[in-house]
Amino acid sequence: MINNTQNSFTIQDLEILSGVKAHTIRIWEKRYNLLNPTRLNRNIRVYSLEDLQKMLNVSLLYQQNYKISKIANFTERELASEAKSIALSGVTNSYQINSLVVSMFTFSERLFEEVYTQQSEKMSFEMIFVEIYLPLLNHMGVLWQTDSIKPAHEHFISNLIYQKIVLNTASAEQATVASKKVHVLFLPEGEIHELGLLFLNYHLKLNGSKVIYLGRDVPLENLSDISSQFNEITWVTSFTIDRPLELKTSFILALEKLLKHTNNECLIIGGIWNSYSKLGIDQRISFINGFSDLIKLKD
Repeated sequence: MINNTQNSFTIQDLEILSGVKAHTIRIWEKRYNLLNPTRLNRNIRVYSLEDLQKMLNVSLLYQQNYKISKIANFTERELASEAKSIALSGVTNSYQINSLVVSMFTFSERLFEEVYTQQSEKMSFEMIFVEIYLPLLNHMGVLWQTDSIKPAHEHFISNLIYQKIVLNTASAEQATVASKKVHVLFLPEGEIHELGLLFLNYHLKLNGSKVIYLGRDVPLENLSDISSQFNEITWVTSFTIDRPLELKTSFILALEKLLKHTNNECLIIGGIWNSYSKLGIDQRISFINGFSDLIKLKD
């Protein structure tokens, strides 16, 4: 049940959040009286948080091949119940992600904890992060770019996820470190989004790797002291904020200098590098699109 936090949305917001085109939402609204927006004037309609939650459930069922005519005949309670039953059947994680979106907009820690508790009974924390939190964070990136969420929303949900990573890292029974290789995790200057890297720290430790976690906003020149202390290092860094071509090139040149005359390698995570030319780059530098591509979970 949604709390009393008020929020309003345009039809474009609903399109971005639900994945259903605005044109389709208008048709469903007109044909099936699916939503009840407040009309500011003849052309502008504003949707409530309840409308958003309903639209998320409608989208979930529609993606599972329910006919919209059938969905429209559900009562509010039947719609929520049917969406929840789809989630419990294990067909999709969209219901949990949608619930976390509602948690974000309502600032409901209780709802966040409900989702976490339910999923913890069925899967490991690694799977929760990769299958639910990562898609949510990627979705939030889209919402951020389209001005559909405010900084307070992003900070609220990110801090809750941060707490879960720290809690699970502290309570994990870490495997014995057998390898001489050390993973050094850092975010370059200007990067502050460290949830993915924090989770990788947890994942590596859990799987028996030696890890040095440096955190965010680390200048590359500060890494030379670490380089001199270990014979085999895998540097791991991550980018979420795009950079001009000259800054990317400057970073690569500095990284190649750091790797020179060593047995080390570097993994660079982030889709912003997909279009960057890799010709002539040191082969010990690898580019990974995202954390889900890097982390291979065991069944």
